[in-house]
This record gives sequence, C-alpha cells and structure tokens, in this order.
Amino acid sequence: MEISLRGKTALVTGASRGIGQAIAKSFAEAGAQVMLTSRKIEALRSAAMQIDGETDVFAANAGDIQQAQACVDATMNRFGKIDILVNNAATNPYYGPTLGVDSAQFDKTFQVNLKGPLFWSQAVWNASMKNTPGVILNIASVGGLRAEQGLGVYNLTKAALIHLTSQLACELGRTRVVGIAPGLVKTFFASVLVENVGDRLAAALPTRRLGEPQDIANLALFLCSDLAAWITGATYVIDGGGGVRSGTM
Repeated sequence: MEISLRGKTALVTGASRGIGQAIAKSFAEAGAQVMLTSRKIEALRSAAMQIDGETDVFAANAGDIQQAQACVDATMNRFGKIDILVNNAATNPYYGPTLGVDSAQFDKTFQVNLKGPLFWSQAVWNASMKNTPGVILNIASVGGLRAEQGLGVYNLTKAALIHLTSQLACELGRTRVVGIAPGLVKTFFASVLVENVGDRLAAALPTRRLGEPQDIANLALFLCSDLAAWITGATYVIDGGGGVRSGTM
C-alpha cells in the first residue's frame, strides 16, 4: 500500500543526517515538499542532494527561538504553508549520574530537547496550523519511559517531550500531535552506544538487530499521513521488541 503525502509541506528539524534525514527523504518520496533544517548549511545541502523530490534547506539551531521563527518564516515564504512539523533535533552534552550534571549542560539539554519542540510548534501553529489543521510529530526516546544509568538528564527531556505531546494534542484539537519513542538506532548521534553496547543489546532483542533510521522514518510517514487521521496524543515505541522477552533461539 502506497502512503502519499502529495500536496503536503513538511518541516523537519535535525534533518542533515540520521533519523531526520531518513524522515525528510521518505516524506519527499511520498510527494511532500520538504524544508530540511539543522545547524550546518553544508551538511543540509549534502543531505538534500540525496533526496528525490522538492526540497529546500535553512540553517537554524533548534534551541534558538529566533532562528526557529526565521526558519518557519522561510518555509512559509518558500512553500506557502506547513502541514507537518517534525521535531527531531536533539542533543546530549552530558553522560553520567544525574546529580553530576552542571548547570550549563542541563540548560543546553532542555533548551534543545524540550524548549525547542515547544517553540517550533508554537511558531508553526501561529504561522499555518491555527487556520489549517496539520500534524506535529515529536521524536522522543524509550529512555523517556524508564530509568537507566548515564542518560538520566537526556531521558528527563524525553519524558517531558512525551507529556508535551499529549498536552498539545489536548489543546490543539484537529491539529494532531503524535510521538515516536525509538530504541537504539544506528546513527552518528548514538554511535558511542552502538559501538560499545550495540551487539549485546541487539542479541537480547526478539528482532536480533538494532534500529535503522529508515525504521523510524517508516512509522513517521504513517503517523503523518491521512491513514493515521484518528491518532493524536499517543507516543509509539519502536525498539525491536525491547519491551518484551524473546522466547526464540
């Protein structure tokens, strides 16, 4: 079954690589016009060159509210509307005990991972979705649903993002707000974990493998399409079965 986004315009943050790039590529191939944004313009241009479809790029720091507004304005000027916002950009400047984080590391993590999605959503809502309902997709993490060593501060932001998803869905009505909580995916962002514990984690999964960016993009495409028109407020775990115990050999 083909999933179509023809006639839609999407804005994807953190789109120069990894999950964001895979989502942008899948959306464009499904017929959407896509604005890719991240901090570095050359990386964005390189990513856009690998995508078949109508795209544009705009460099913006996801944690900077003024840059977010500038990107939304540029998207409206280029495409005339925004039907889909994907809040994918994230950062994790600290790994260690939660009580060991310093103020600057804490603030940066929340600035990008939580304040960013809220104010990108605000900017897109005011620019386009207030009058024409759309879809806001937040990329969270399974870490937002559990406690684990080393990633406590990062996971705090993802837990809050999961709640923000349901809160905005409650408030925004026909503009749907949905979330995805990936497990460990093979990206540059997660490369340290993949290299150090990836094989062990994969062996414990029923699917016997880690996630690929395209796995997340496939779910994103469905959730942002009209096939998911009665879904809002929910965050979907996609982790290769990490929440269940495999009985297979």
